[in-house]
Amino acid sequence: MMSPIISSDRHLAEVLASFDQSTNARTTEILRSLVTHLHSFVTETGLTREEWMAGIDFLTATGRATTEHRQEFILLSDTLGVSMLVEMVNQHASDGATEPTVFGPFYLPNAPRFAMGQSIAPEGTTSEEIVISGAVRTSNGEPLSNALLEVWQVMPNGLYDVQDQSIEGVSHRGIFRTGDDGRYEFRTTAPVDYQIPTDGPVGEMLRVTGRSSWRPAHIHFMVSHPGFRTVITHVFDENSPCLENDAVFGVRDSLVVEFTTVGASFDFVLDFDS
Repeated sequence: MMSPIISSDRHLAEVLASFDQSTNARTTEILRSLVTHLHSFVTETGLTREEWMAGIDFLTATGRATTEHRQEFILLSDTLGVSMLVEMVNQHASDGATEPTVFGPFYLPNAPRFAMGQSIAPEGTTSEEIVISGAVRTSNGEPLSNALLEVWQVMPNGLYDVQDQSIEGVSHRGIFRTGDDGRYEFRTTAPVDYQIPTDGPVGEMLRVTGRSSWRPAHIHFMVSHPGFRTVITHVFDENSPCLENDAVFGVRDSLVVEFTTVGASFDFVLDFDS
C-alpha cells in the first residue's frame, strides 16, 4: 500500500516540531515564525528551483561583499525597509522626542573625541565648513549635560572615509559631549546627496528593479545619556532633491531642517529609559 503524499502543511508542521526540544524560548519563537513565513513565501510565489538557487547565490554574494569596513547585509536590510522597521518596532518615540532612523552600514566605534566647537573635517579640507549646533534635553525640557553625541557623515566627494582608499585614518566622524547647559556645537562640511554602494549584489538588485540608489544629504547622530533611551538618527537637509525617494526609507519629517551656508541647528530630545 502506497504511503499518502505529504502535504505542504504537514511538511511545515514537521519542521516546526523539530524545534520542540529547544531550551531557548525566544530563539525558538523567532525560528518558527521565520520558517512559517519562508514556507508561505515559497508556496505563495510558486518558487522555482532556478529562482531558489538564484536567491542562494545572491545571499552568498552578499556575504562575500561584506568586510570589516562594509556590511552588505545591513545595506540589504536597509534597502528592503527592514532596518527602518526594526527601529519603528523597538523605539516608539514619545510625543516630542527625537525620532530614530536607520543605523546604516558605515558606523565605526571609537571615533576620535573632540572638544566643543572643533571640526570633524580633517585639517586641509578645501570645502567650506559650516557649524552644526543645538541642545540635548529631556522630554520635560531639562538640558542634559555630558550627553554623548557620536557623529558621522559622508565626505564632500560623496563617500564615507571607510569607502575611500586614499583616506588614512578617519574623516568626518567624531564624538562630542554636551556642556552643562546641554548644548553641543561642532564644525564640518555640508552634507551632500550620495549613492549607496552599487558595486555589489544590493546595487544589482536596485538596478534590476529600477530603484534609486540615492540618499538625501544628512548627518548621522547617535545620542546617549545614562537613564535615557539612546536614539540613532539622522538630520536631513531640507534642500535635498532625494528626500522623497530615499533608497533606505529613512526620512522622517521631524528630522528635516534648513541647512544654510552658515550651518544648521537641531535639538535632540531623549525619552526616559523605562
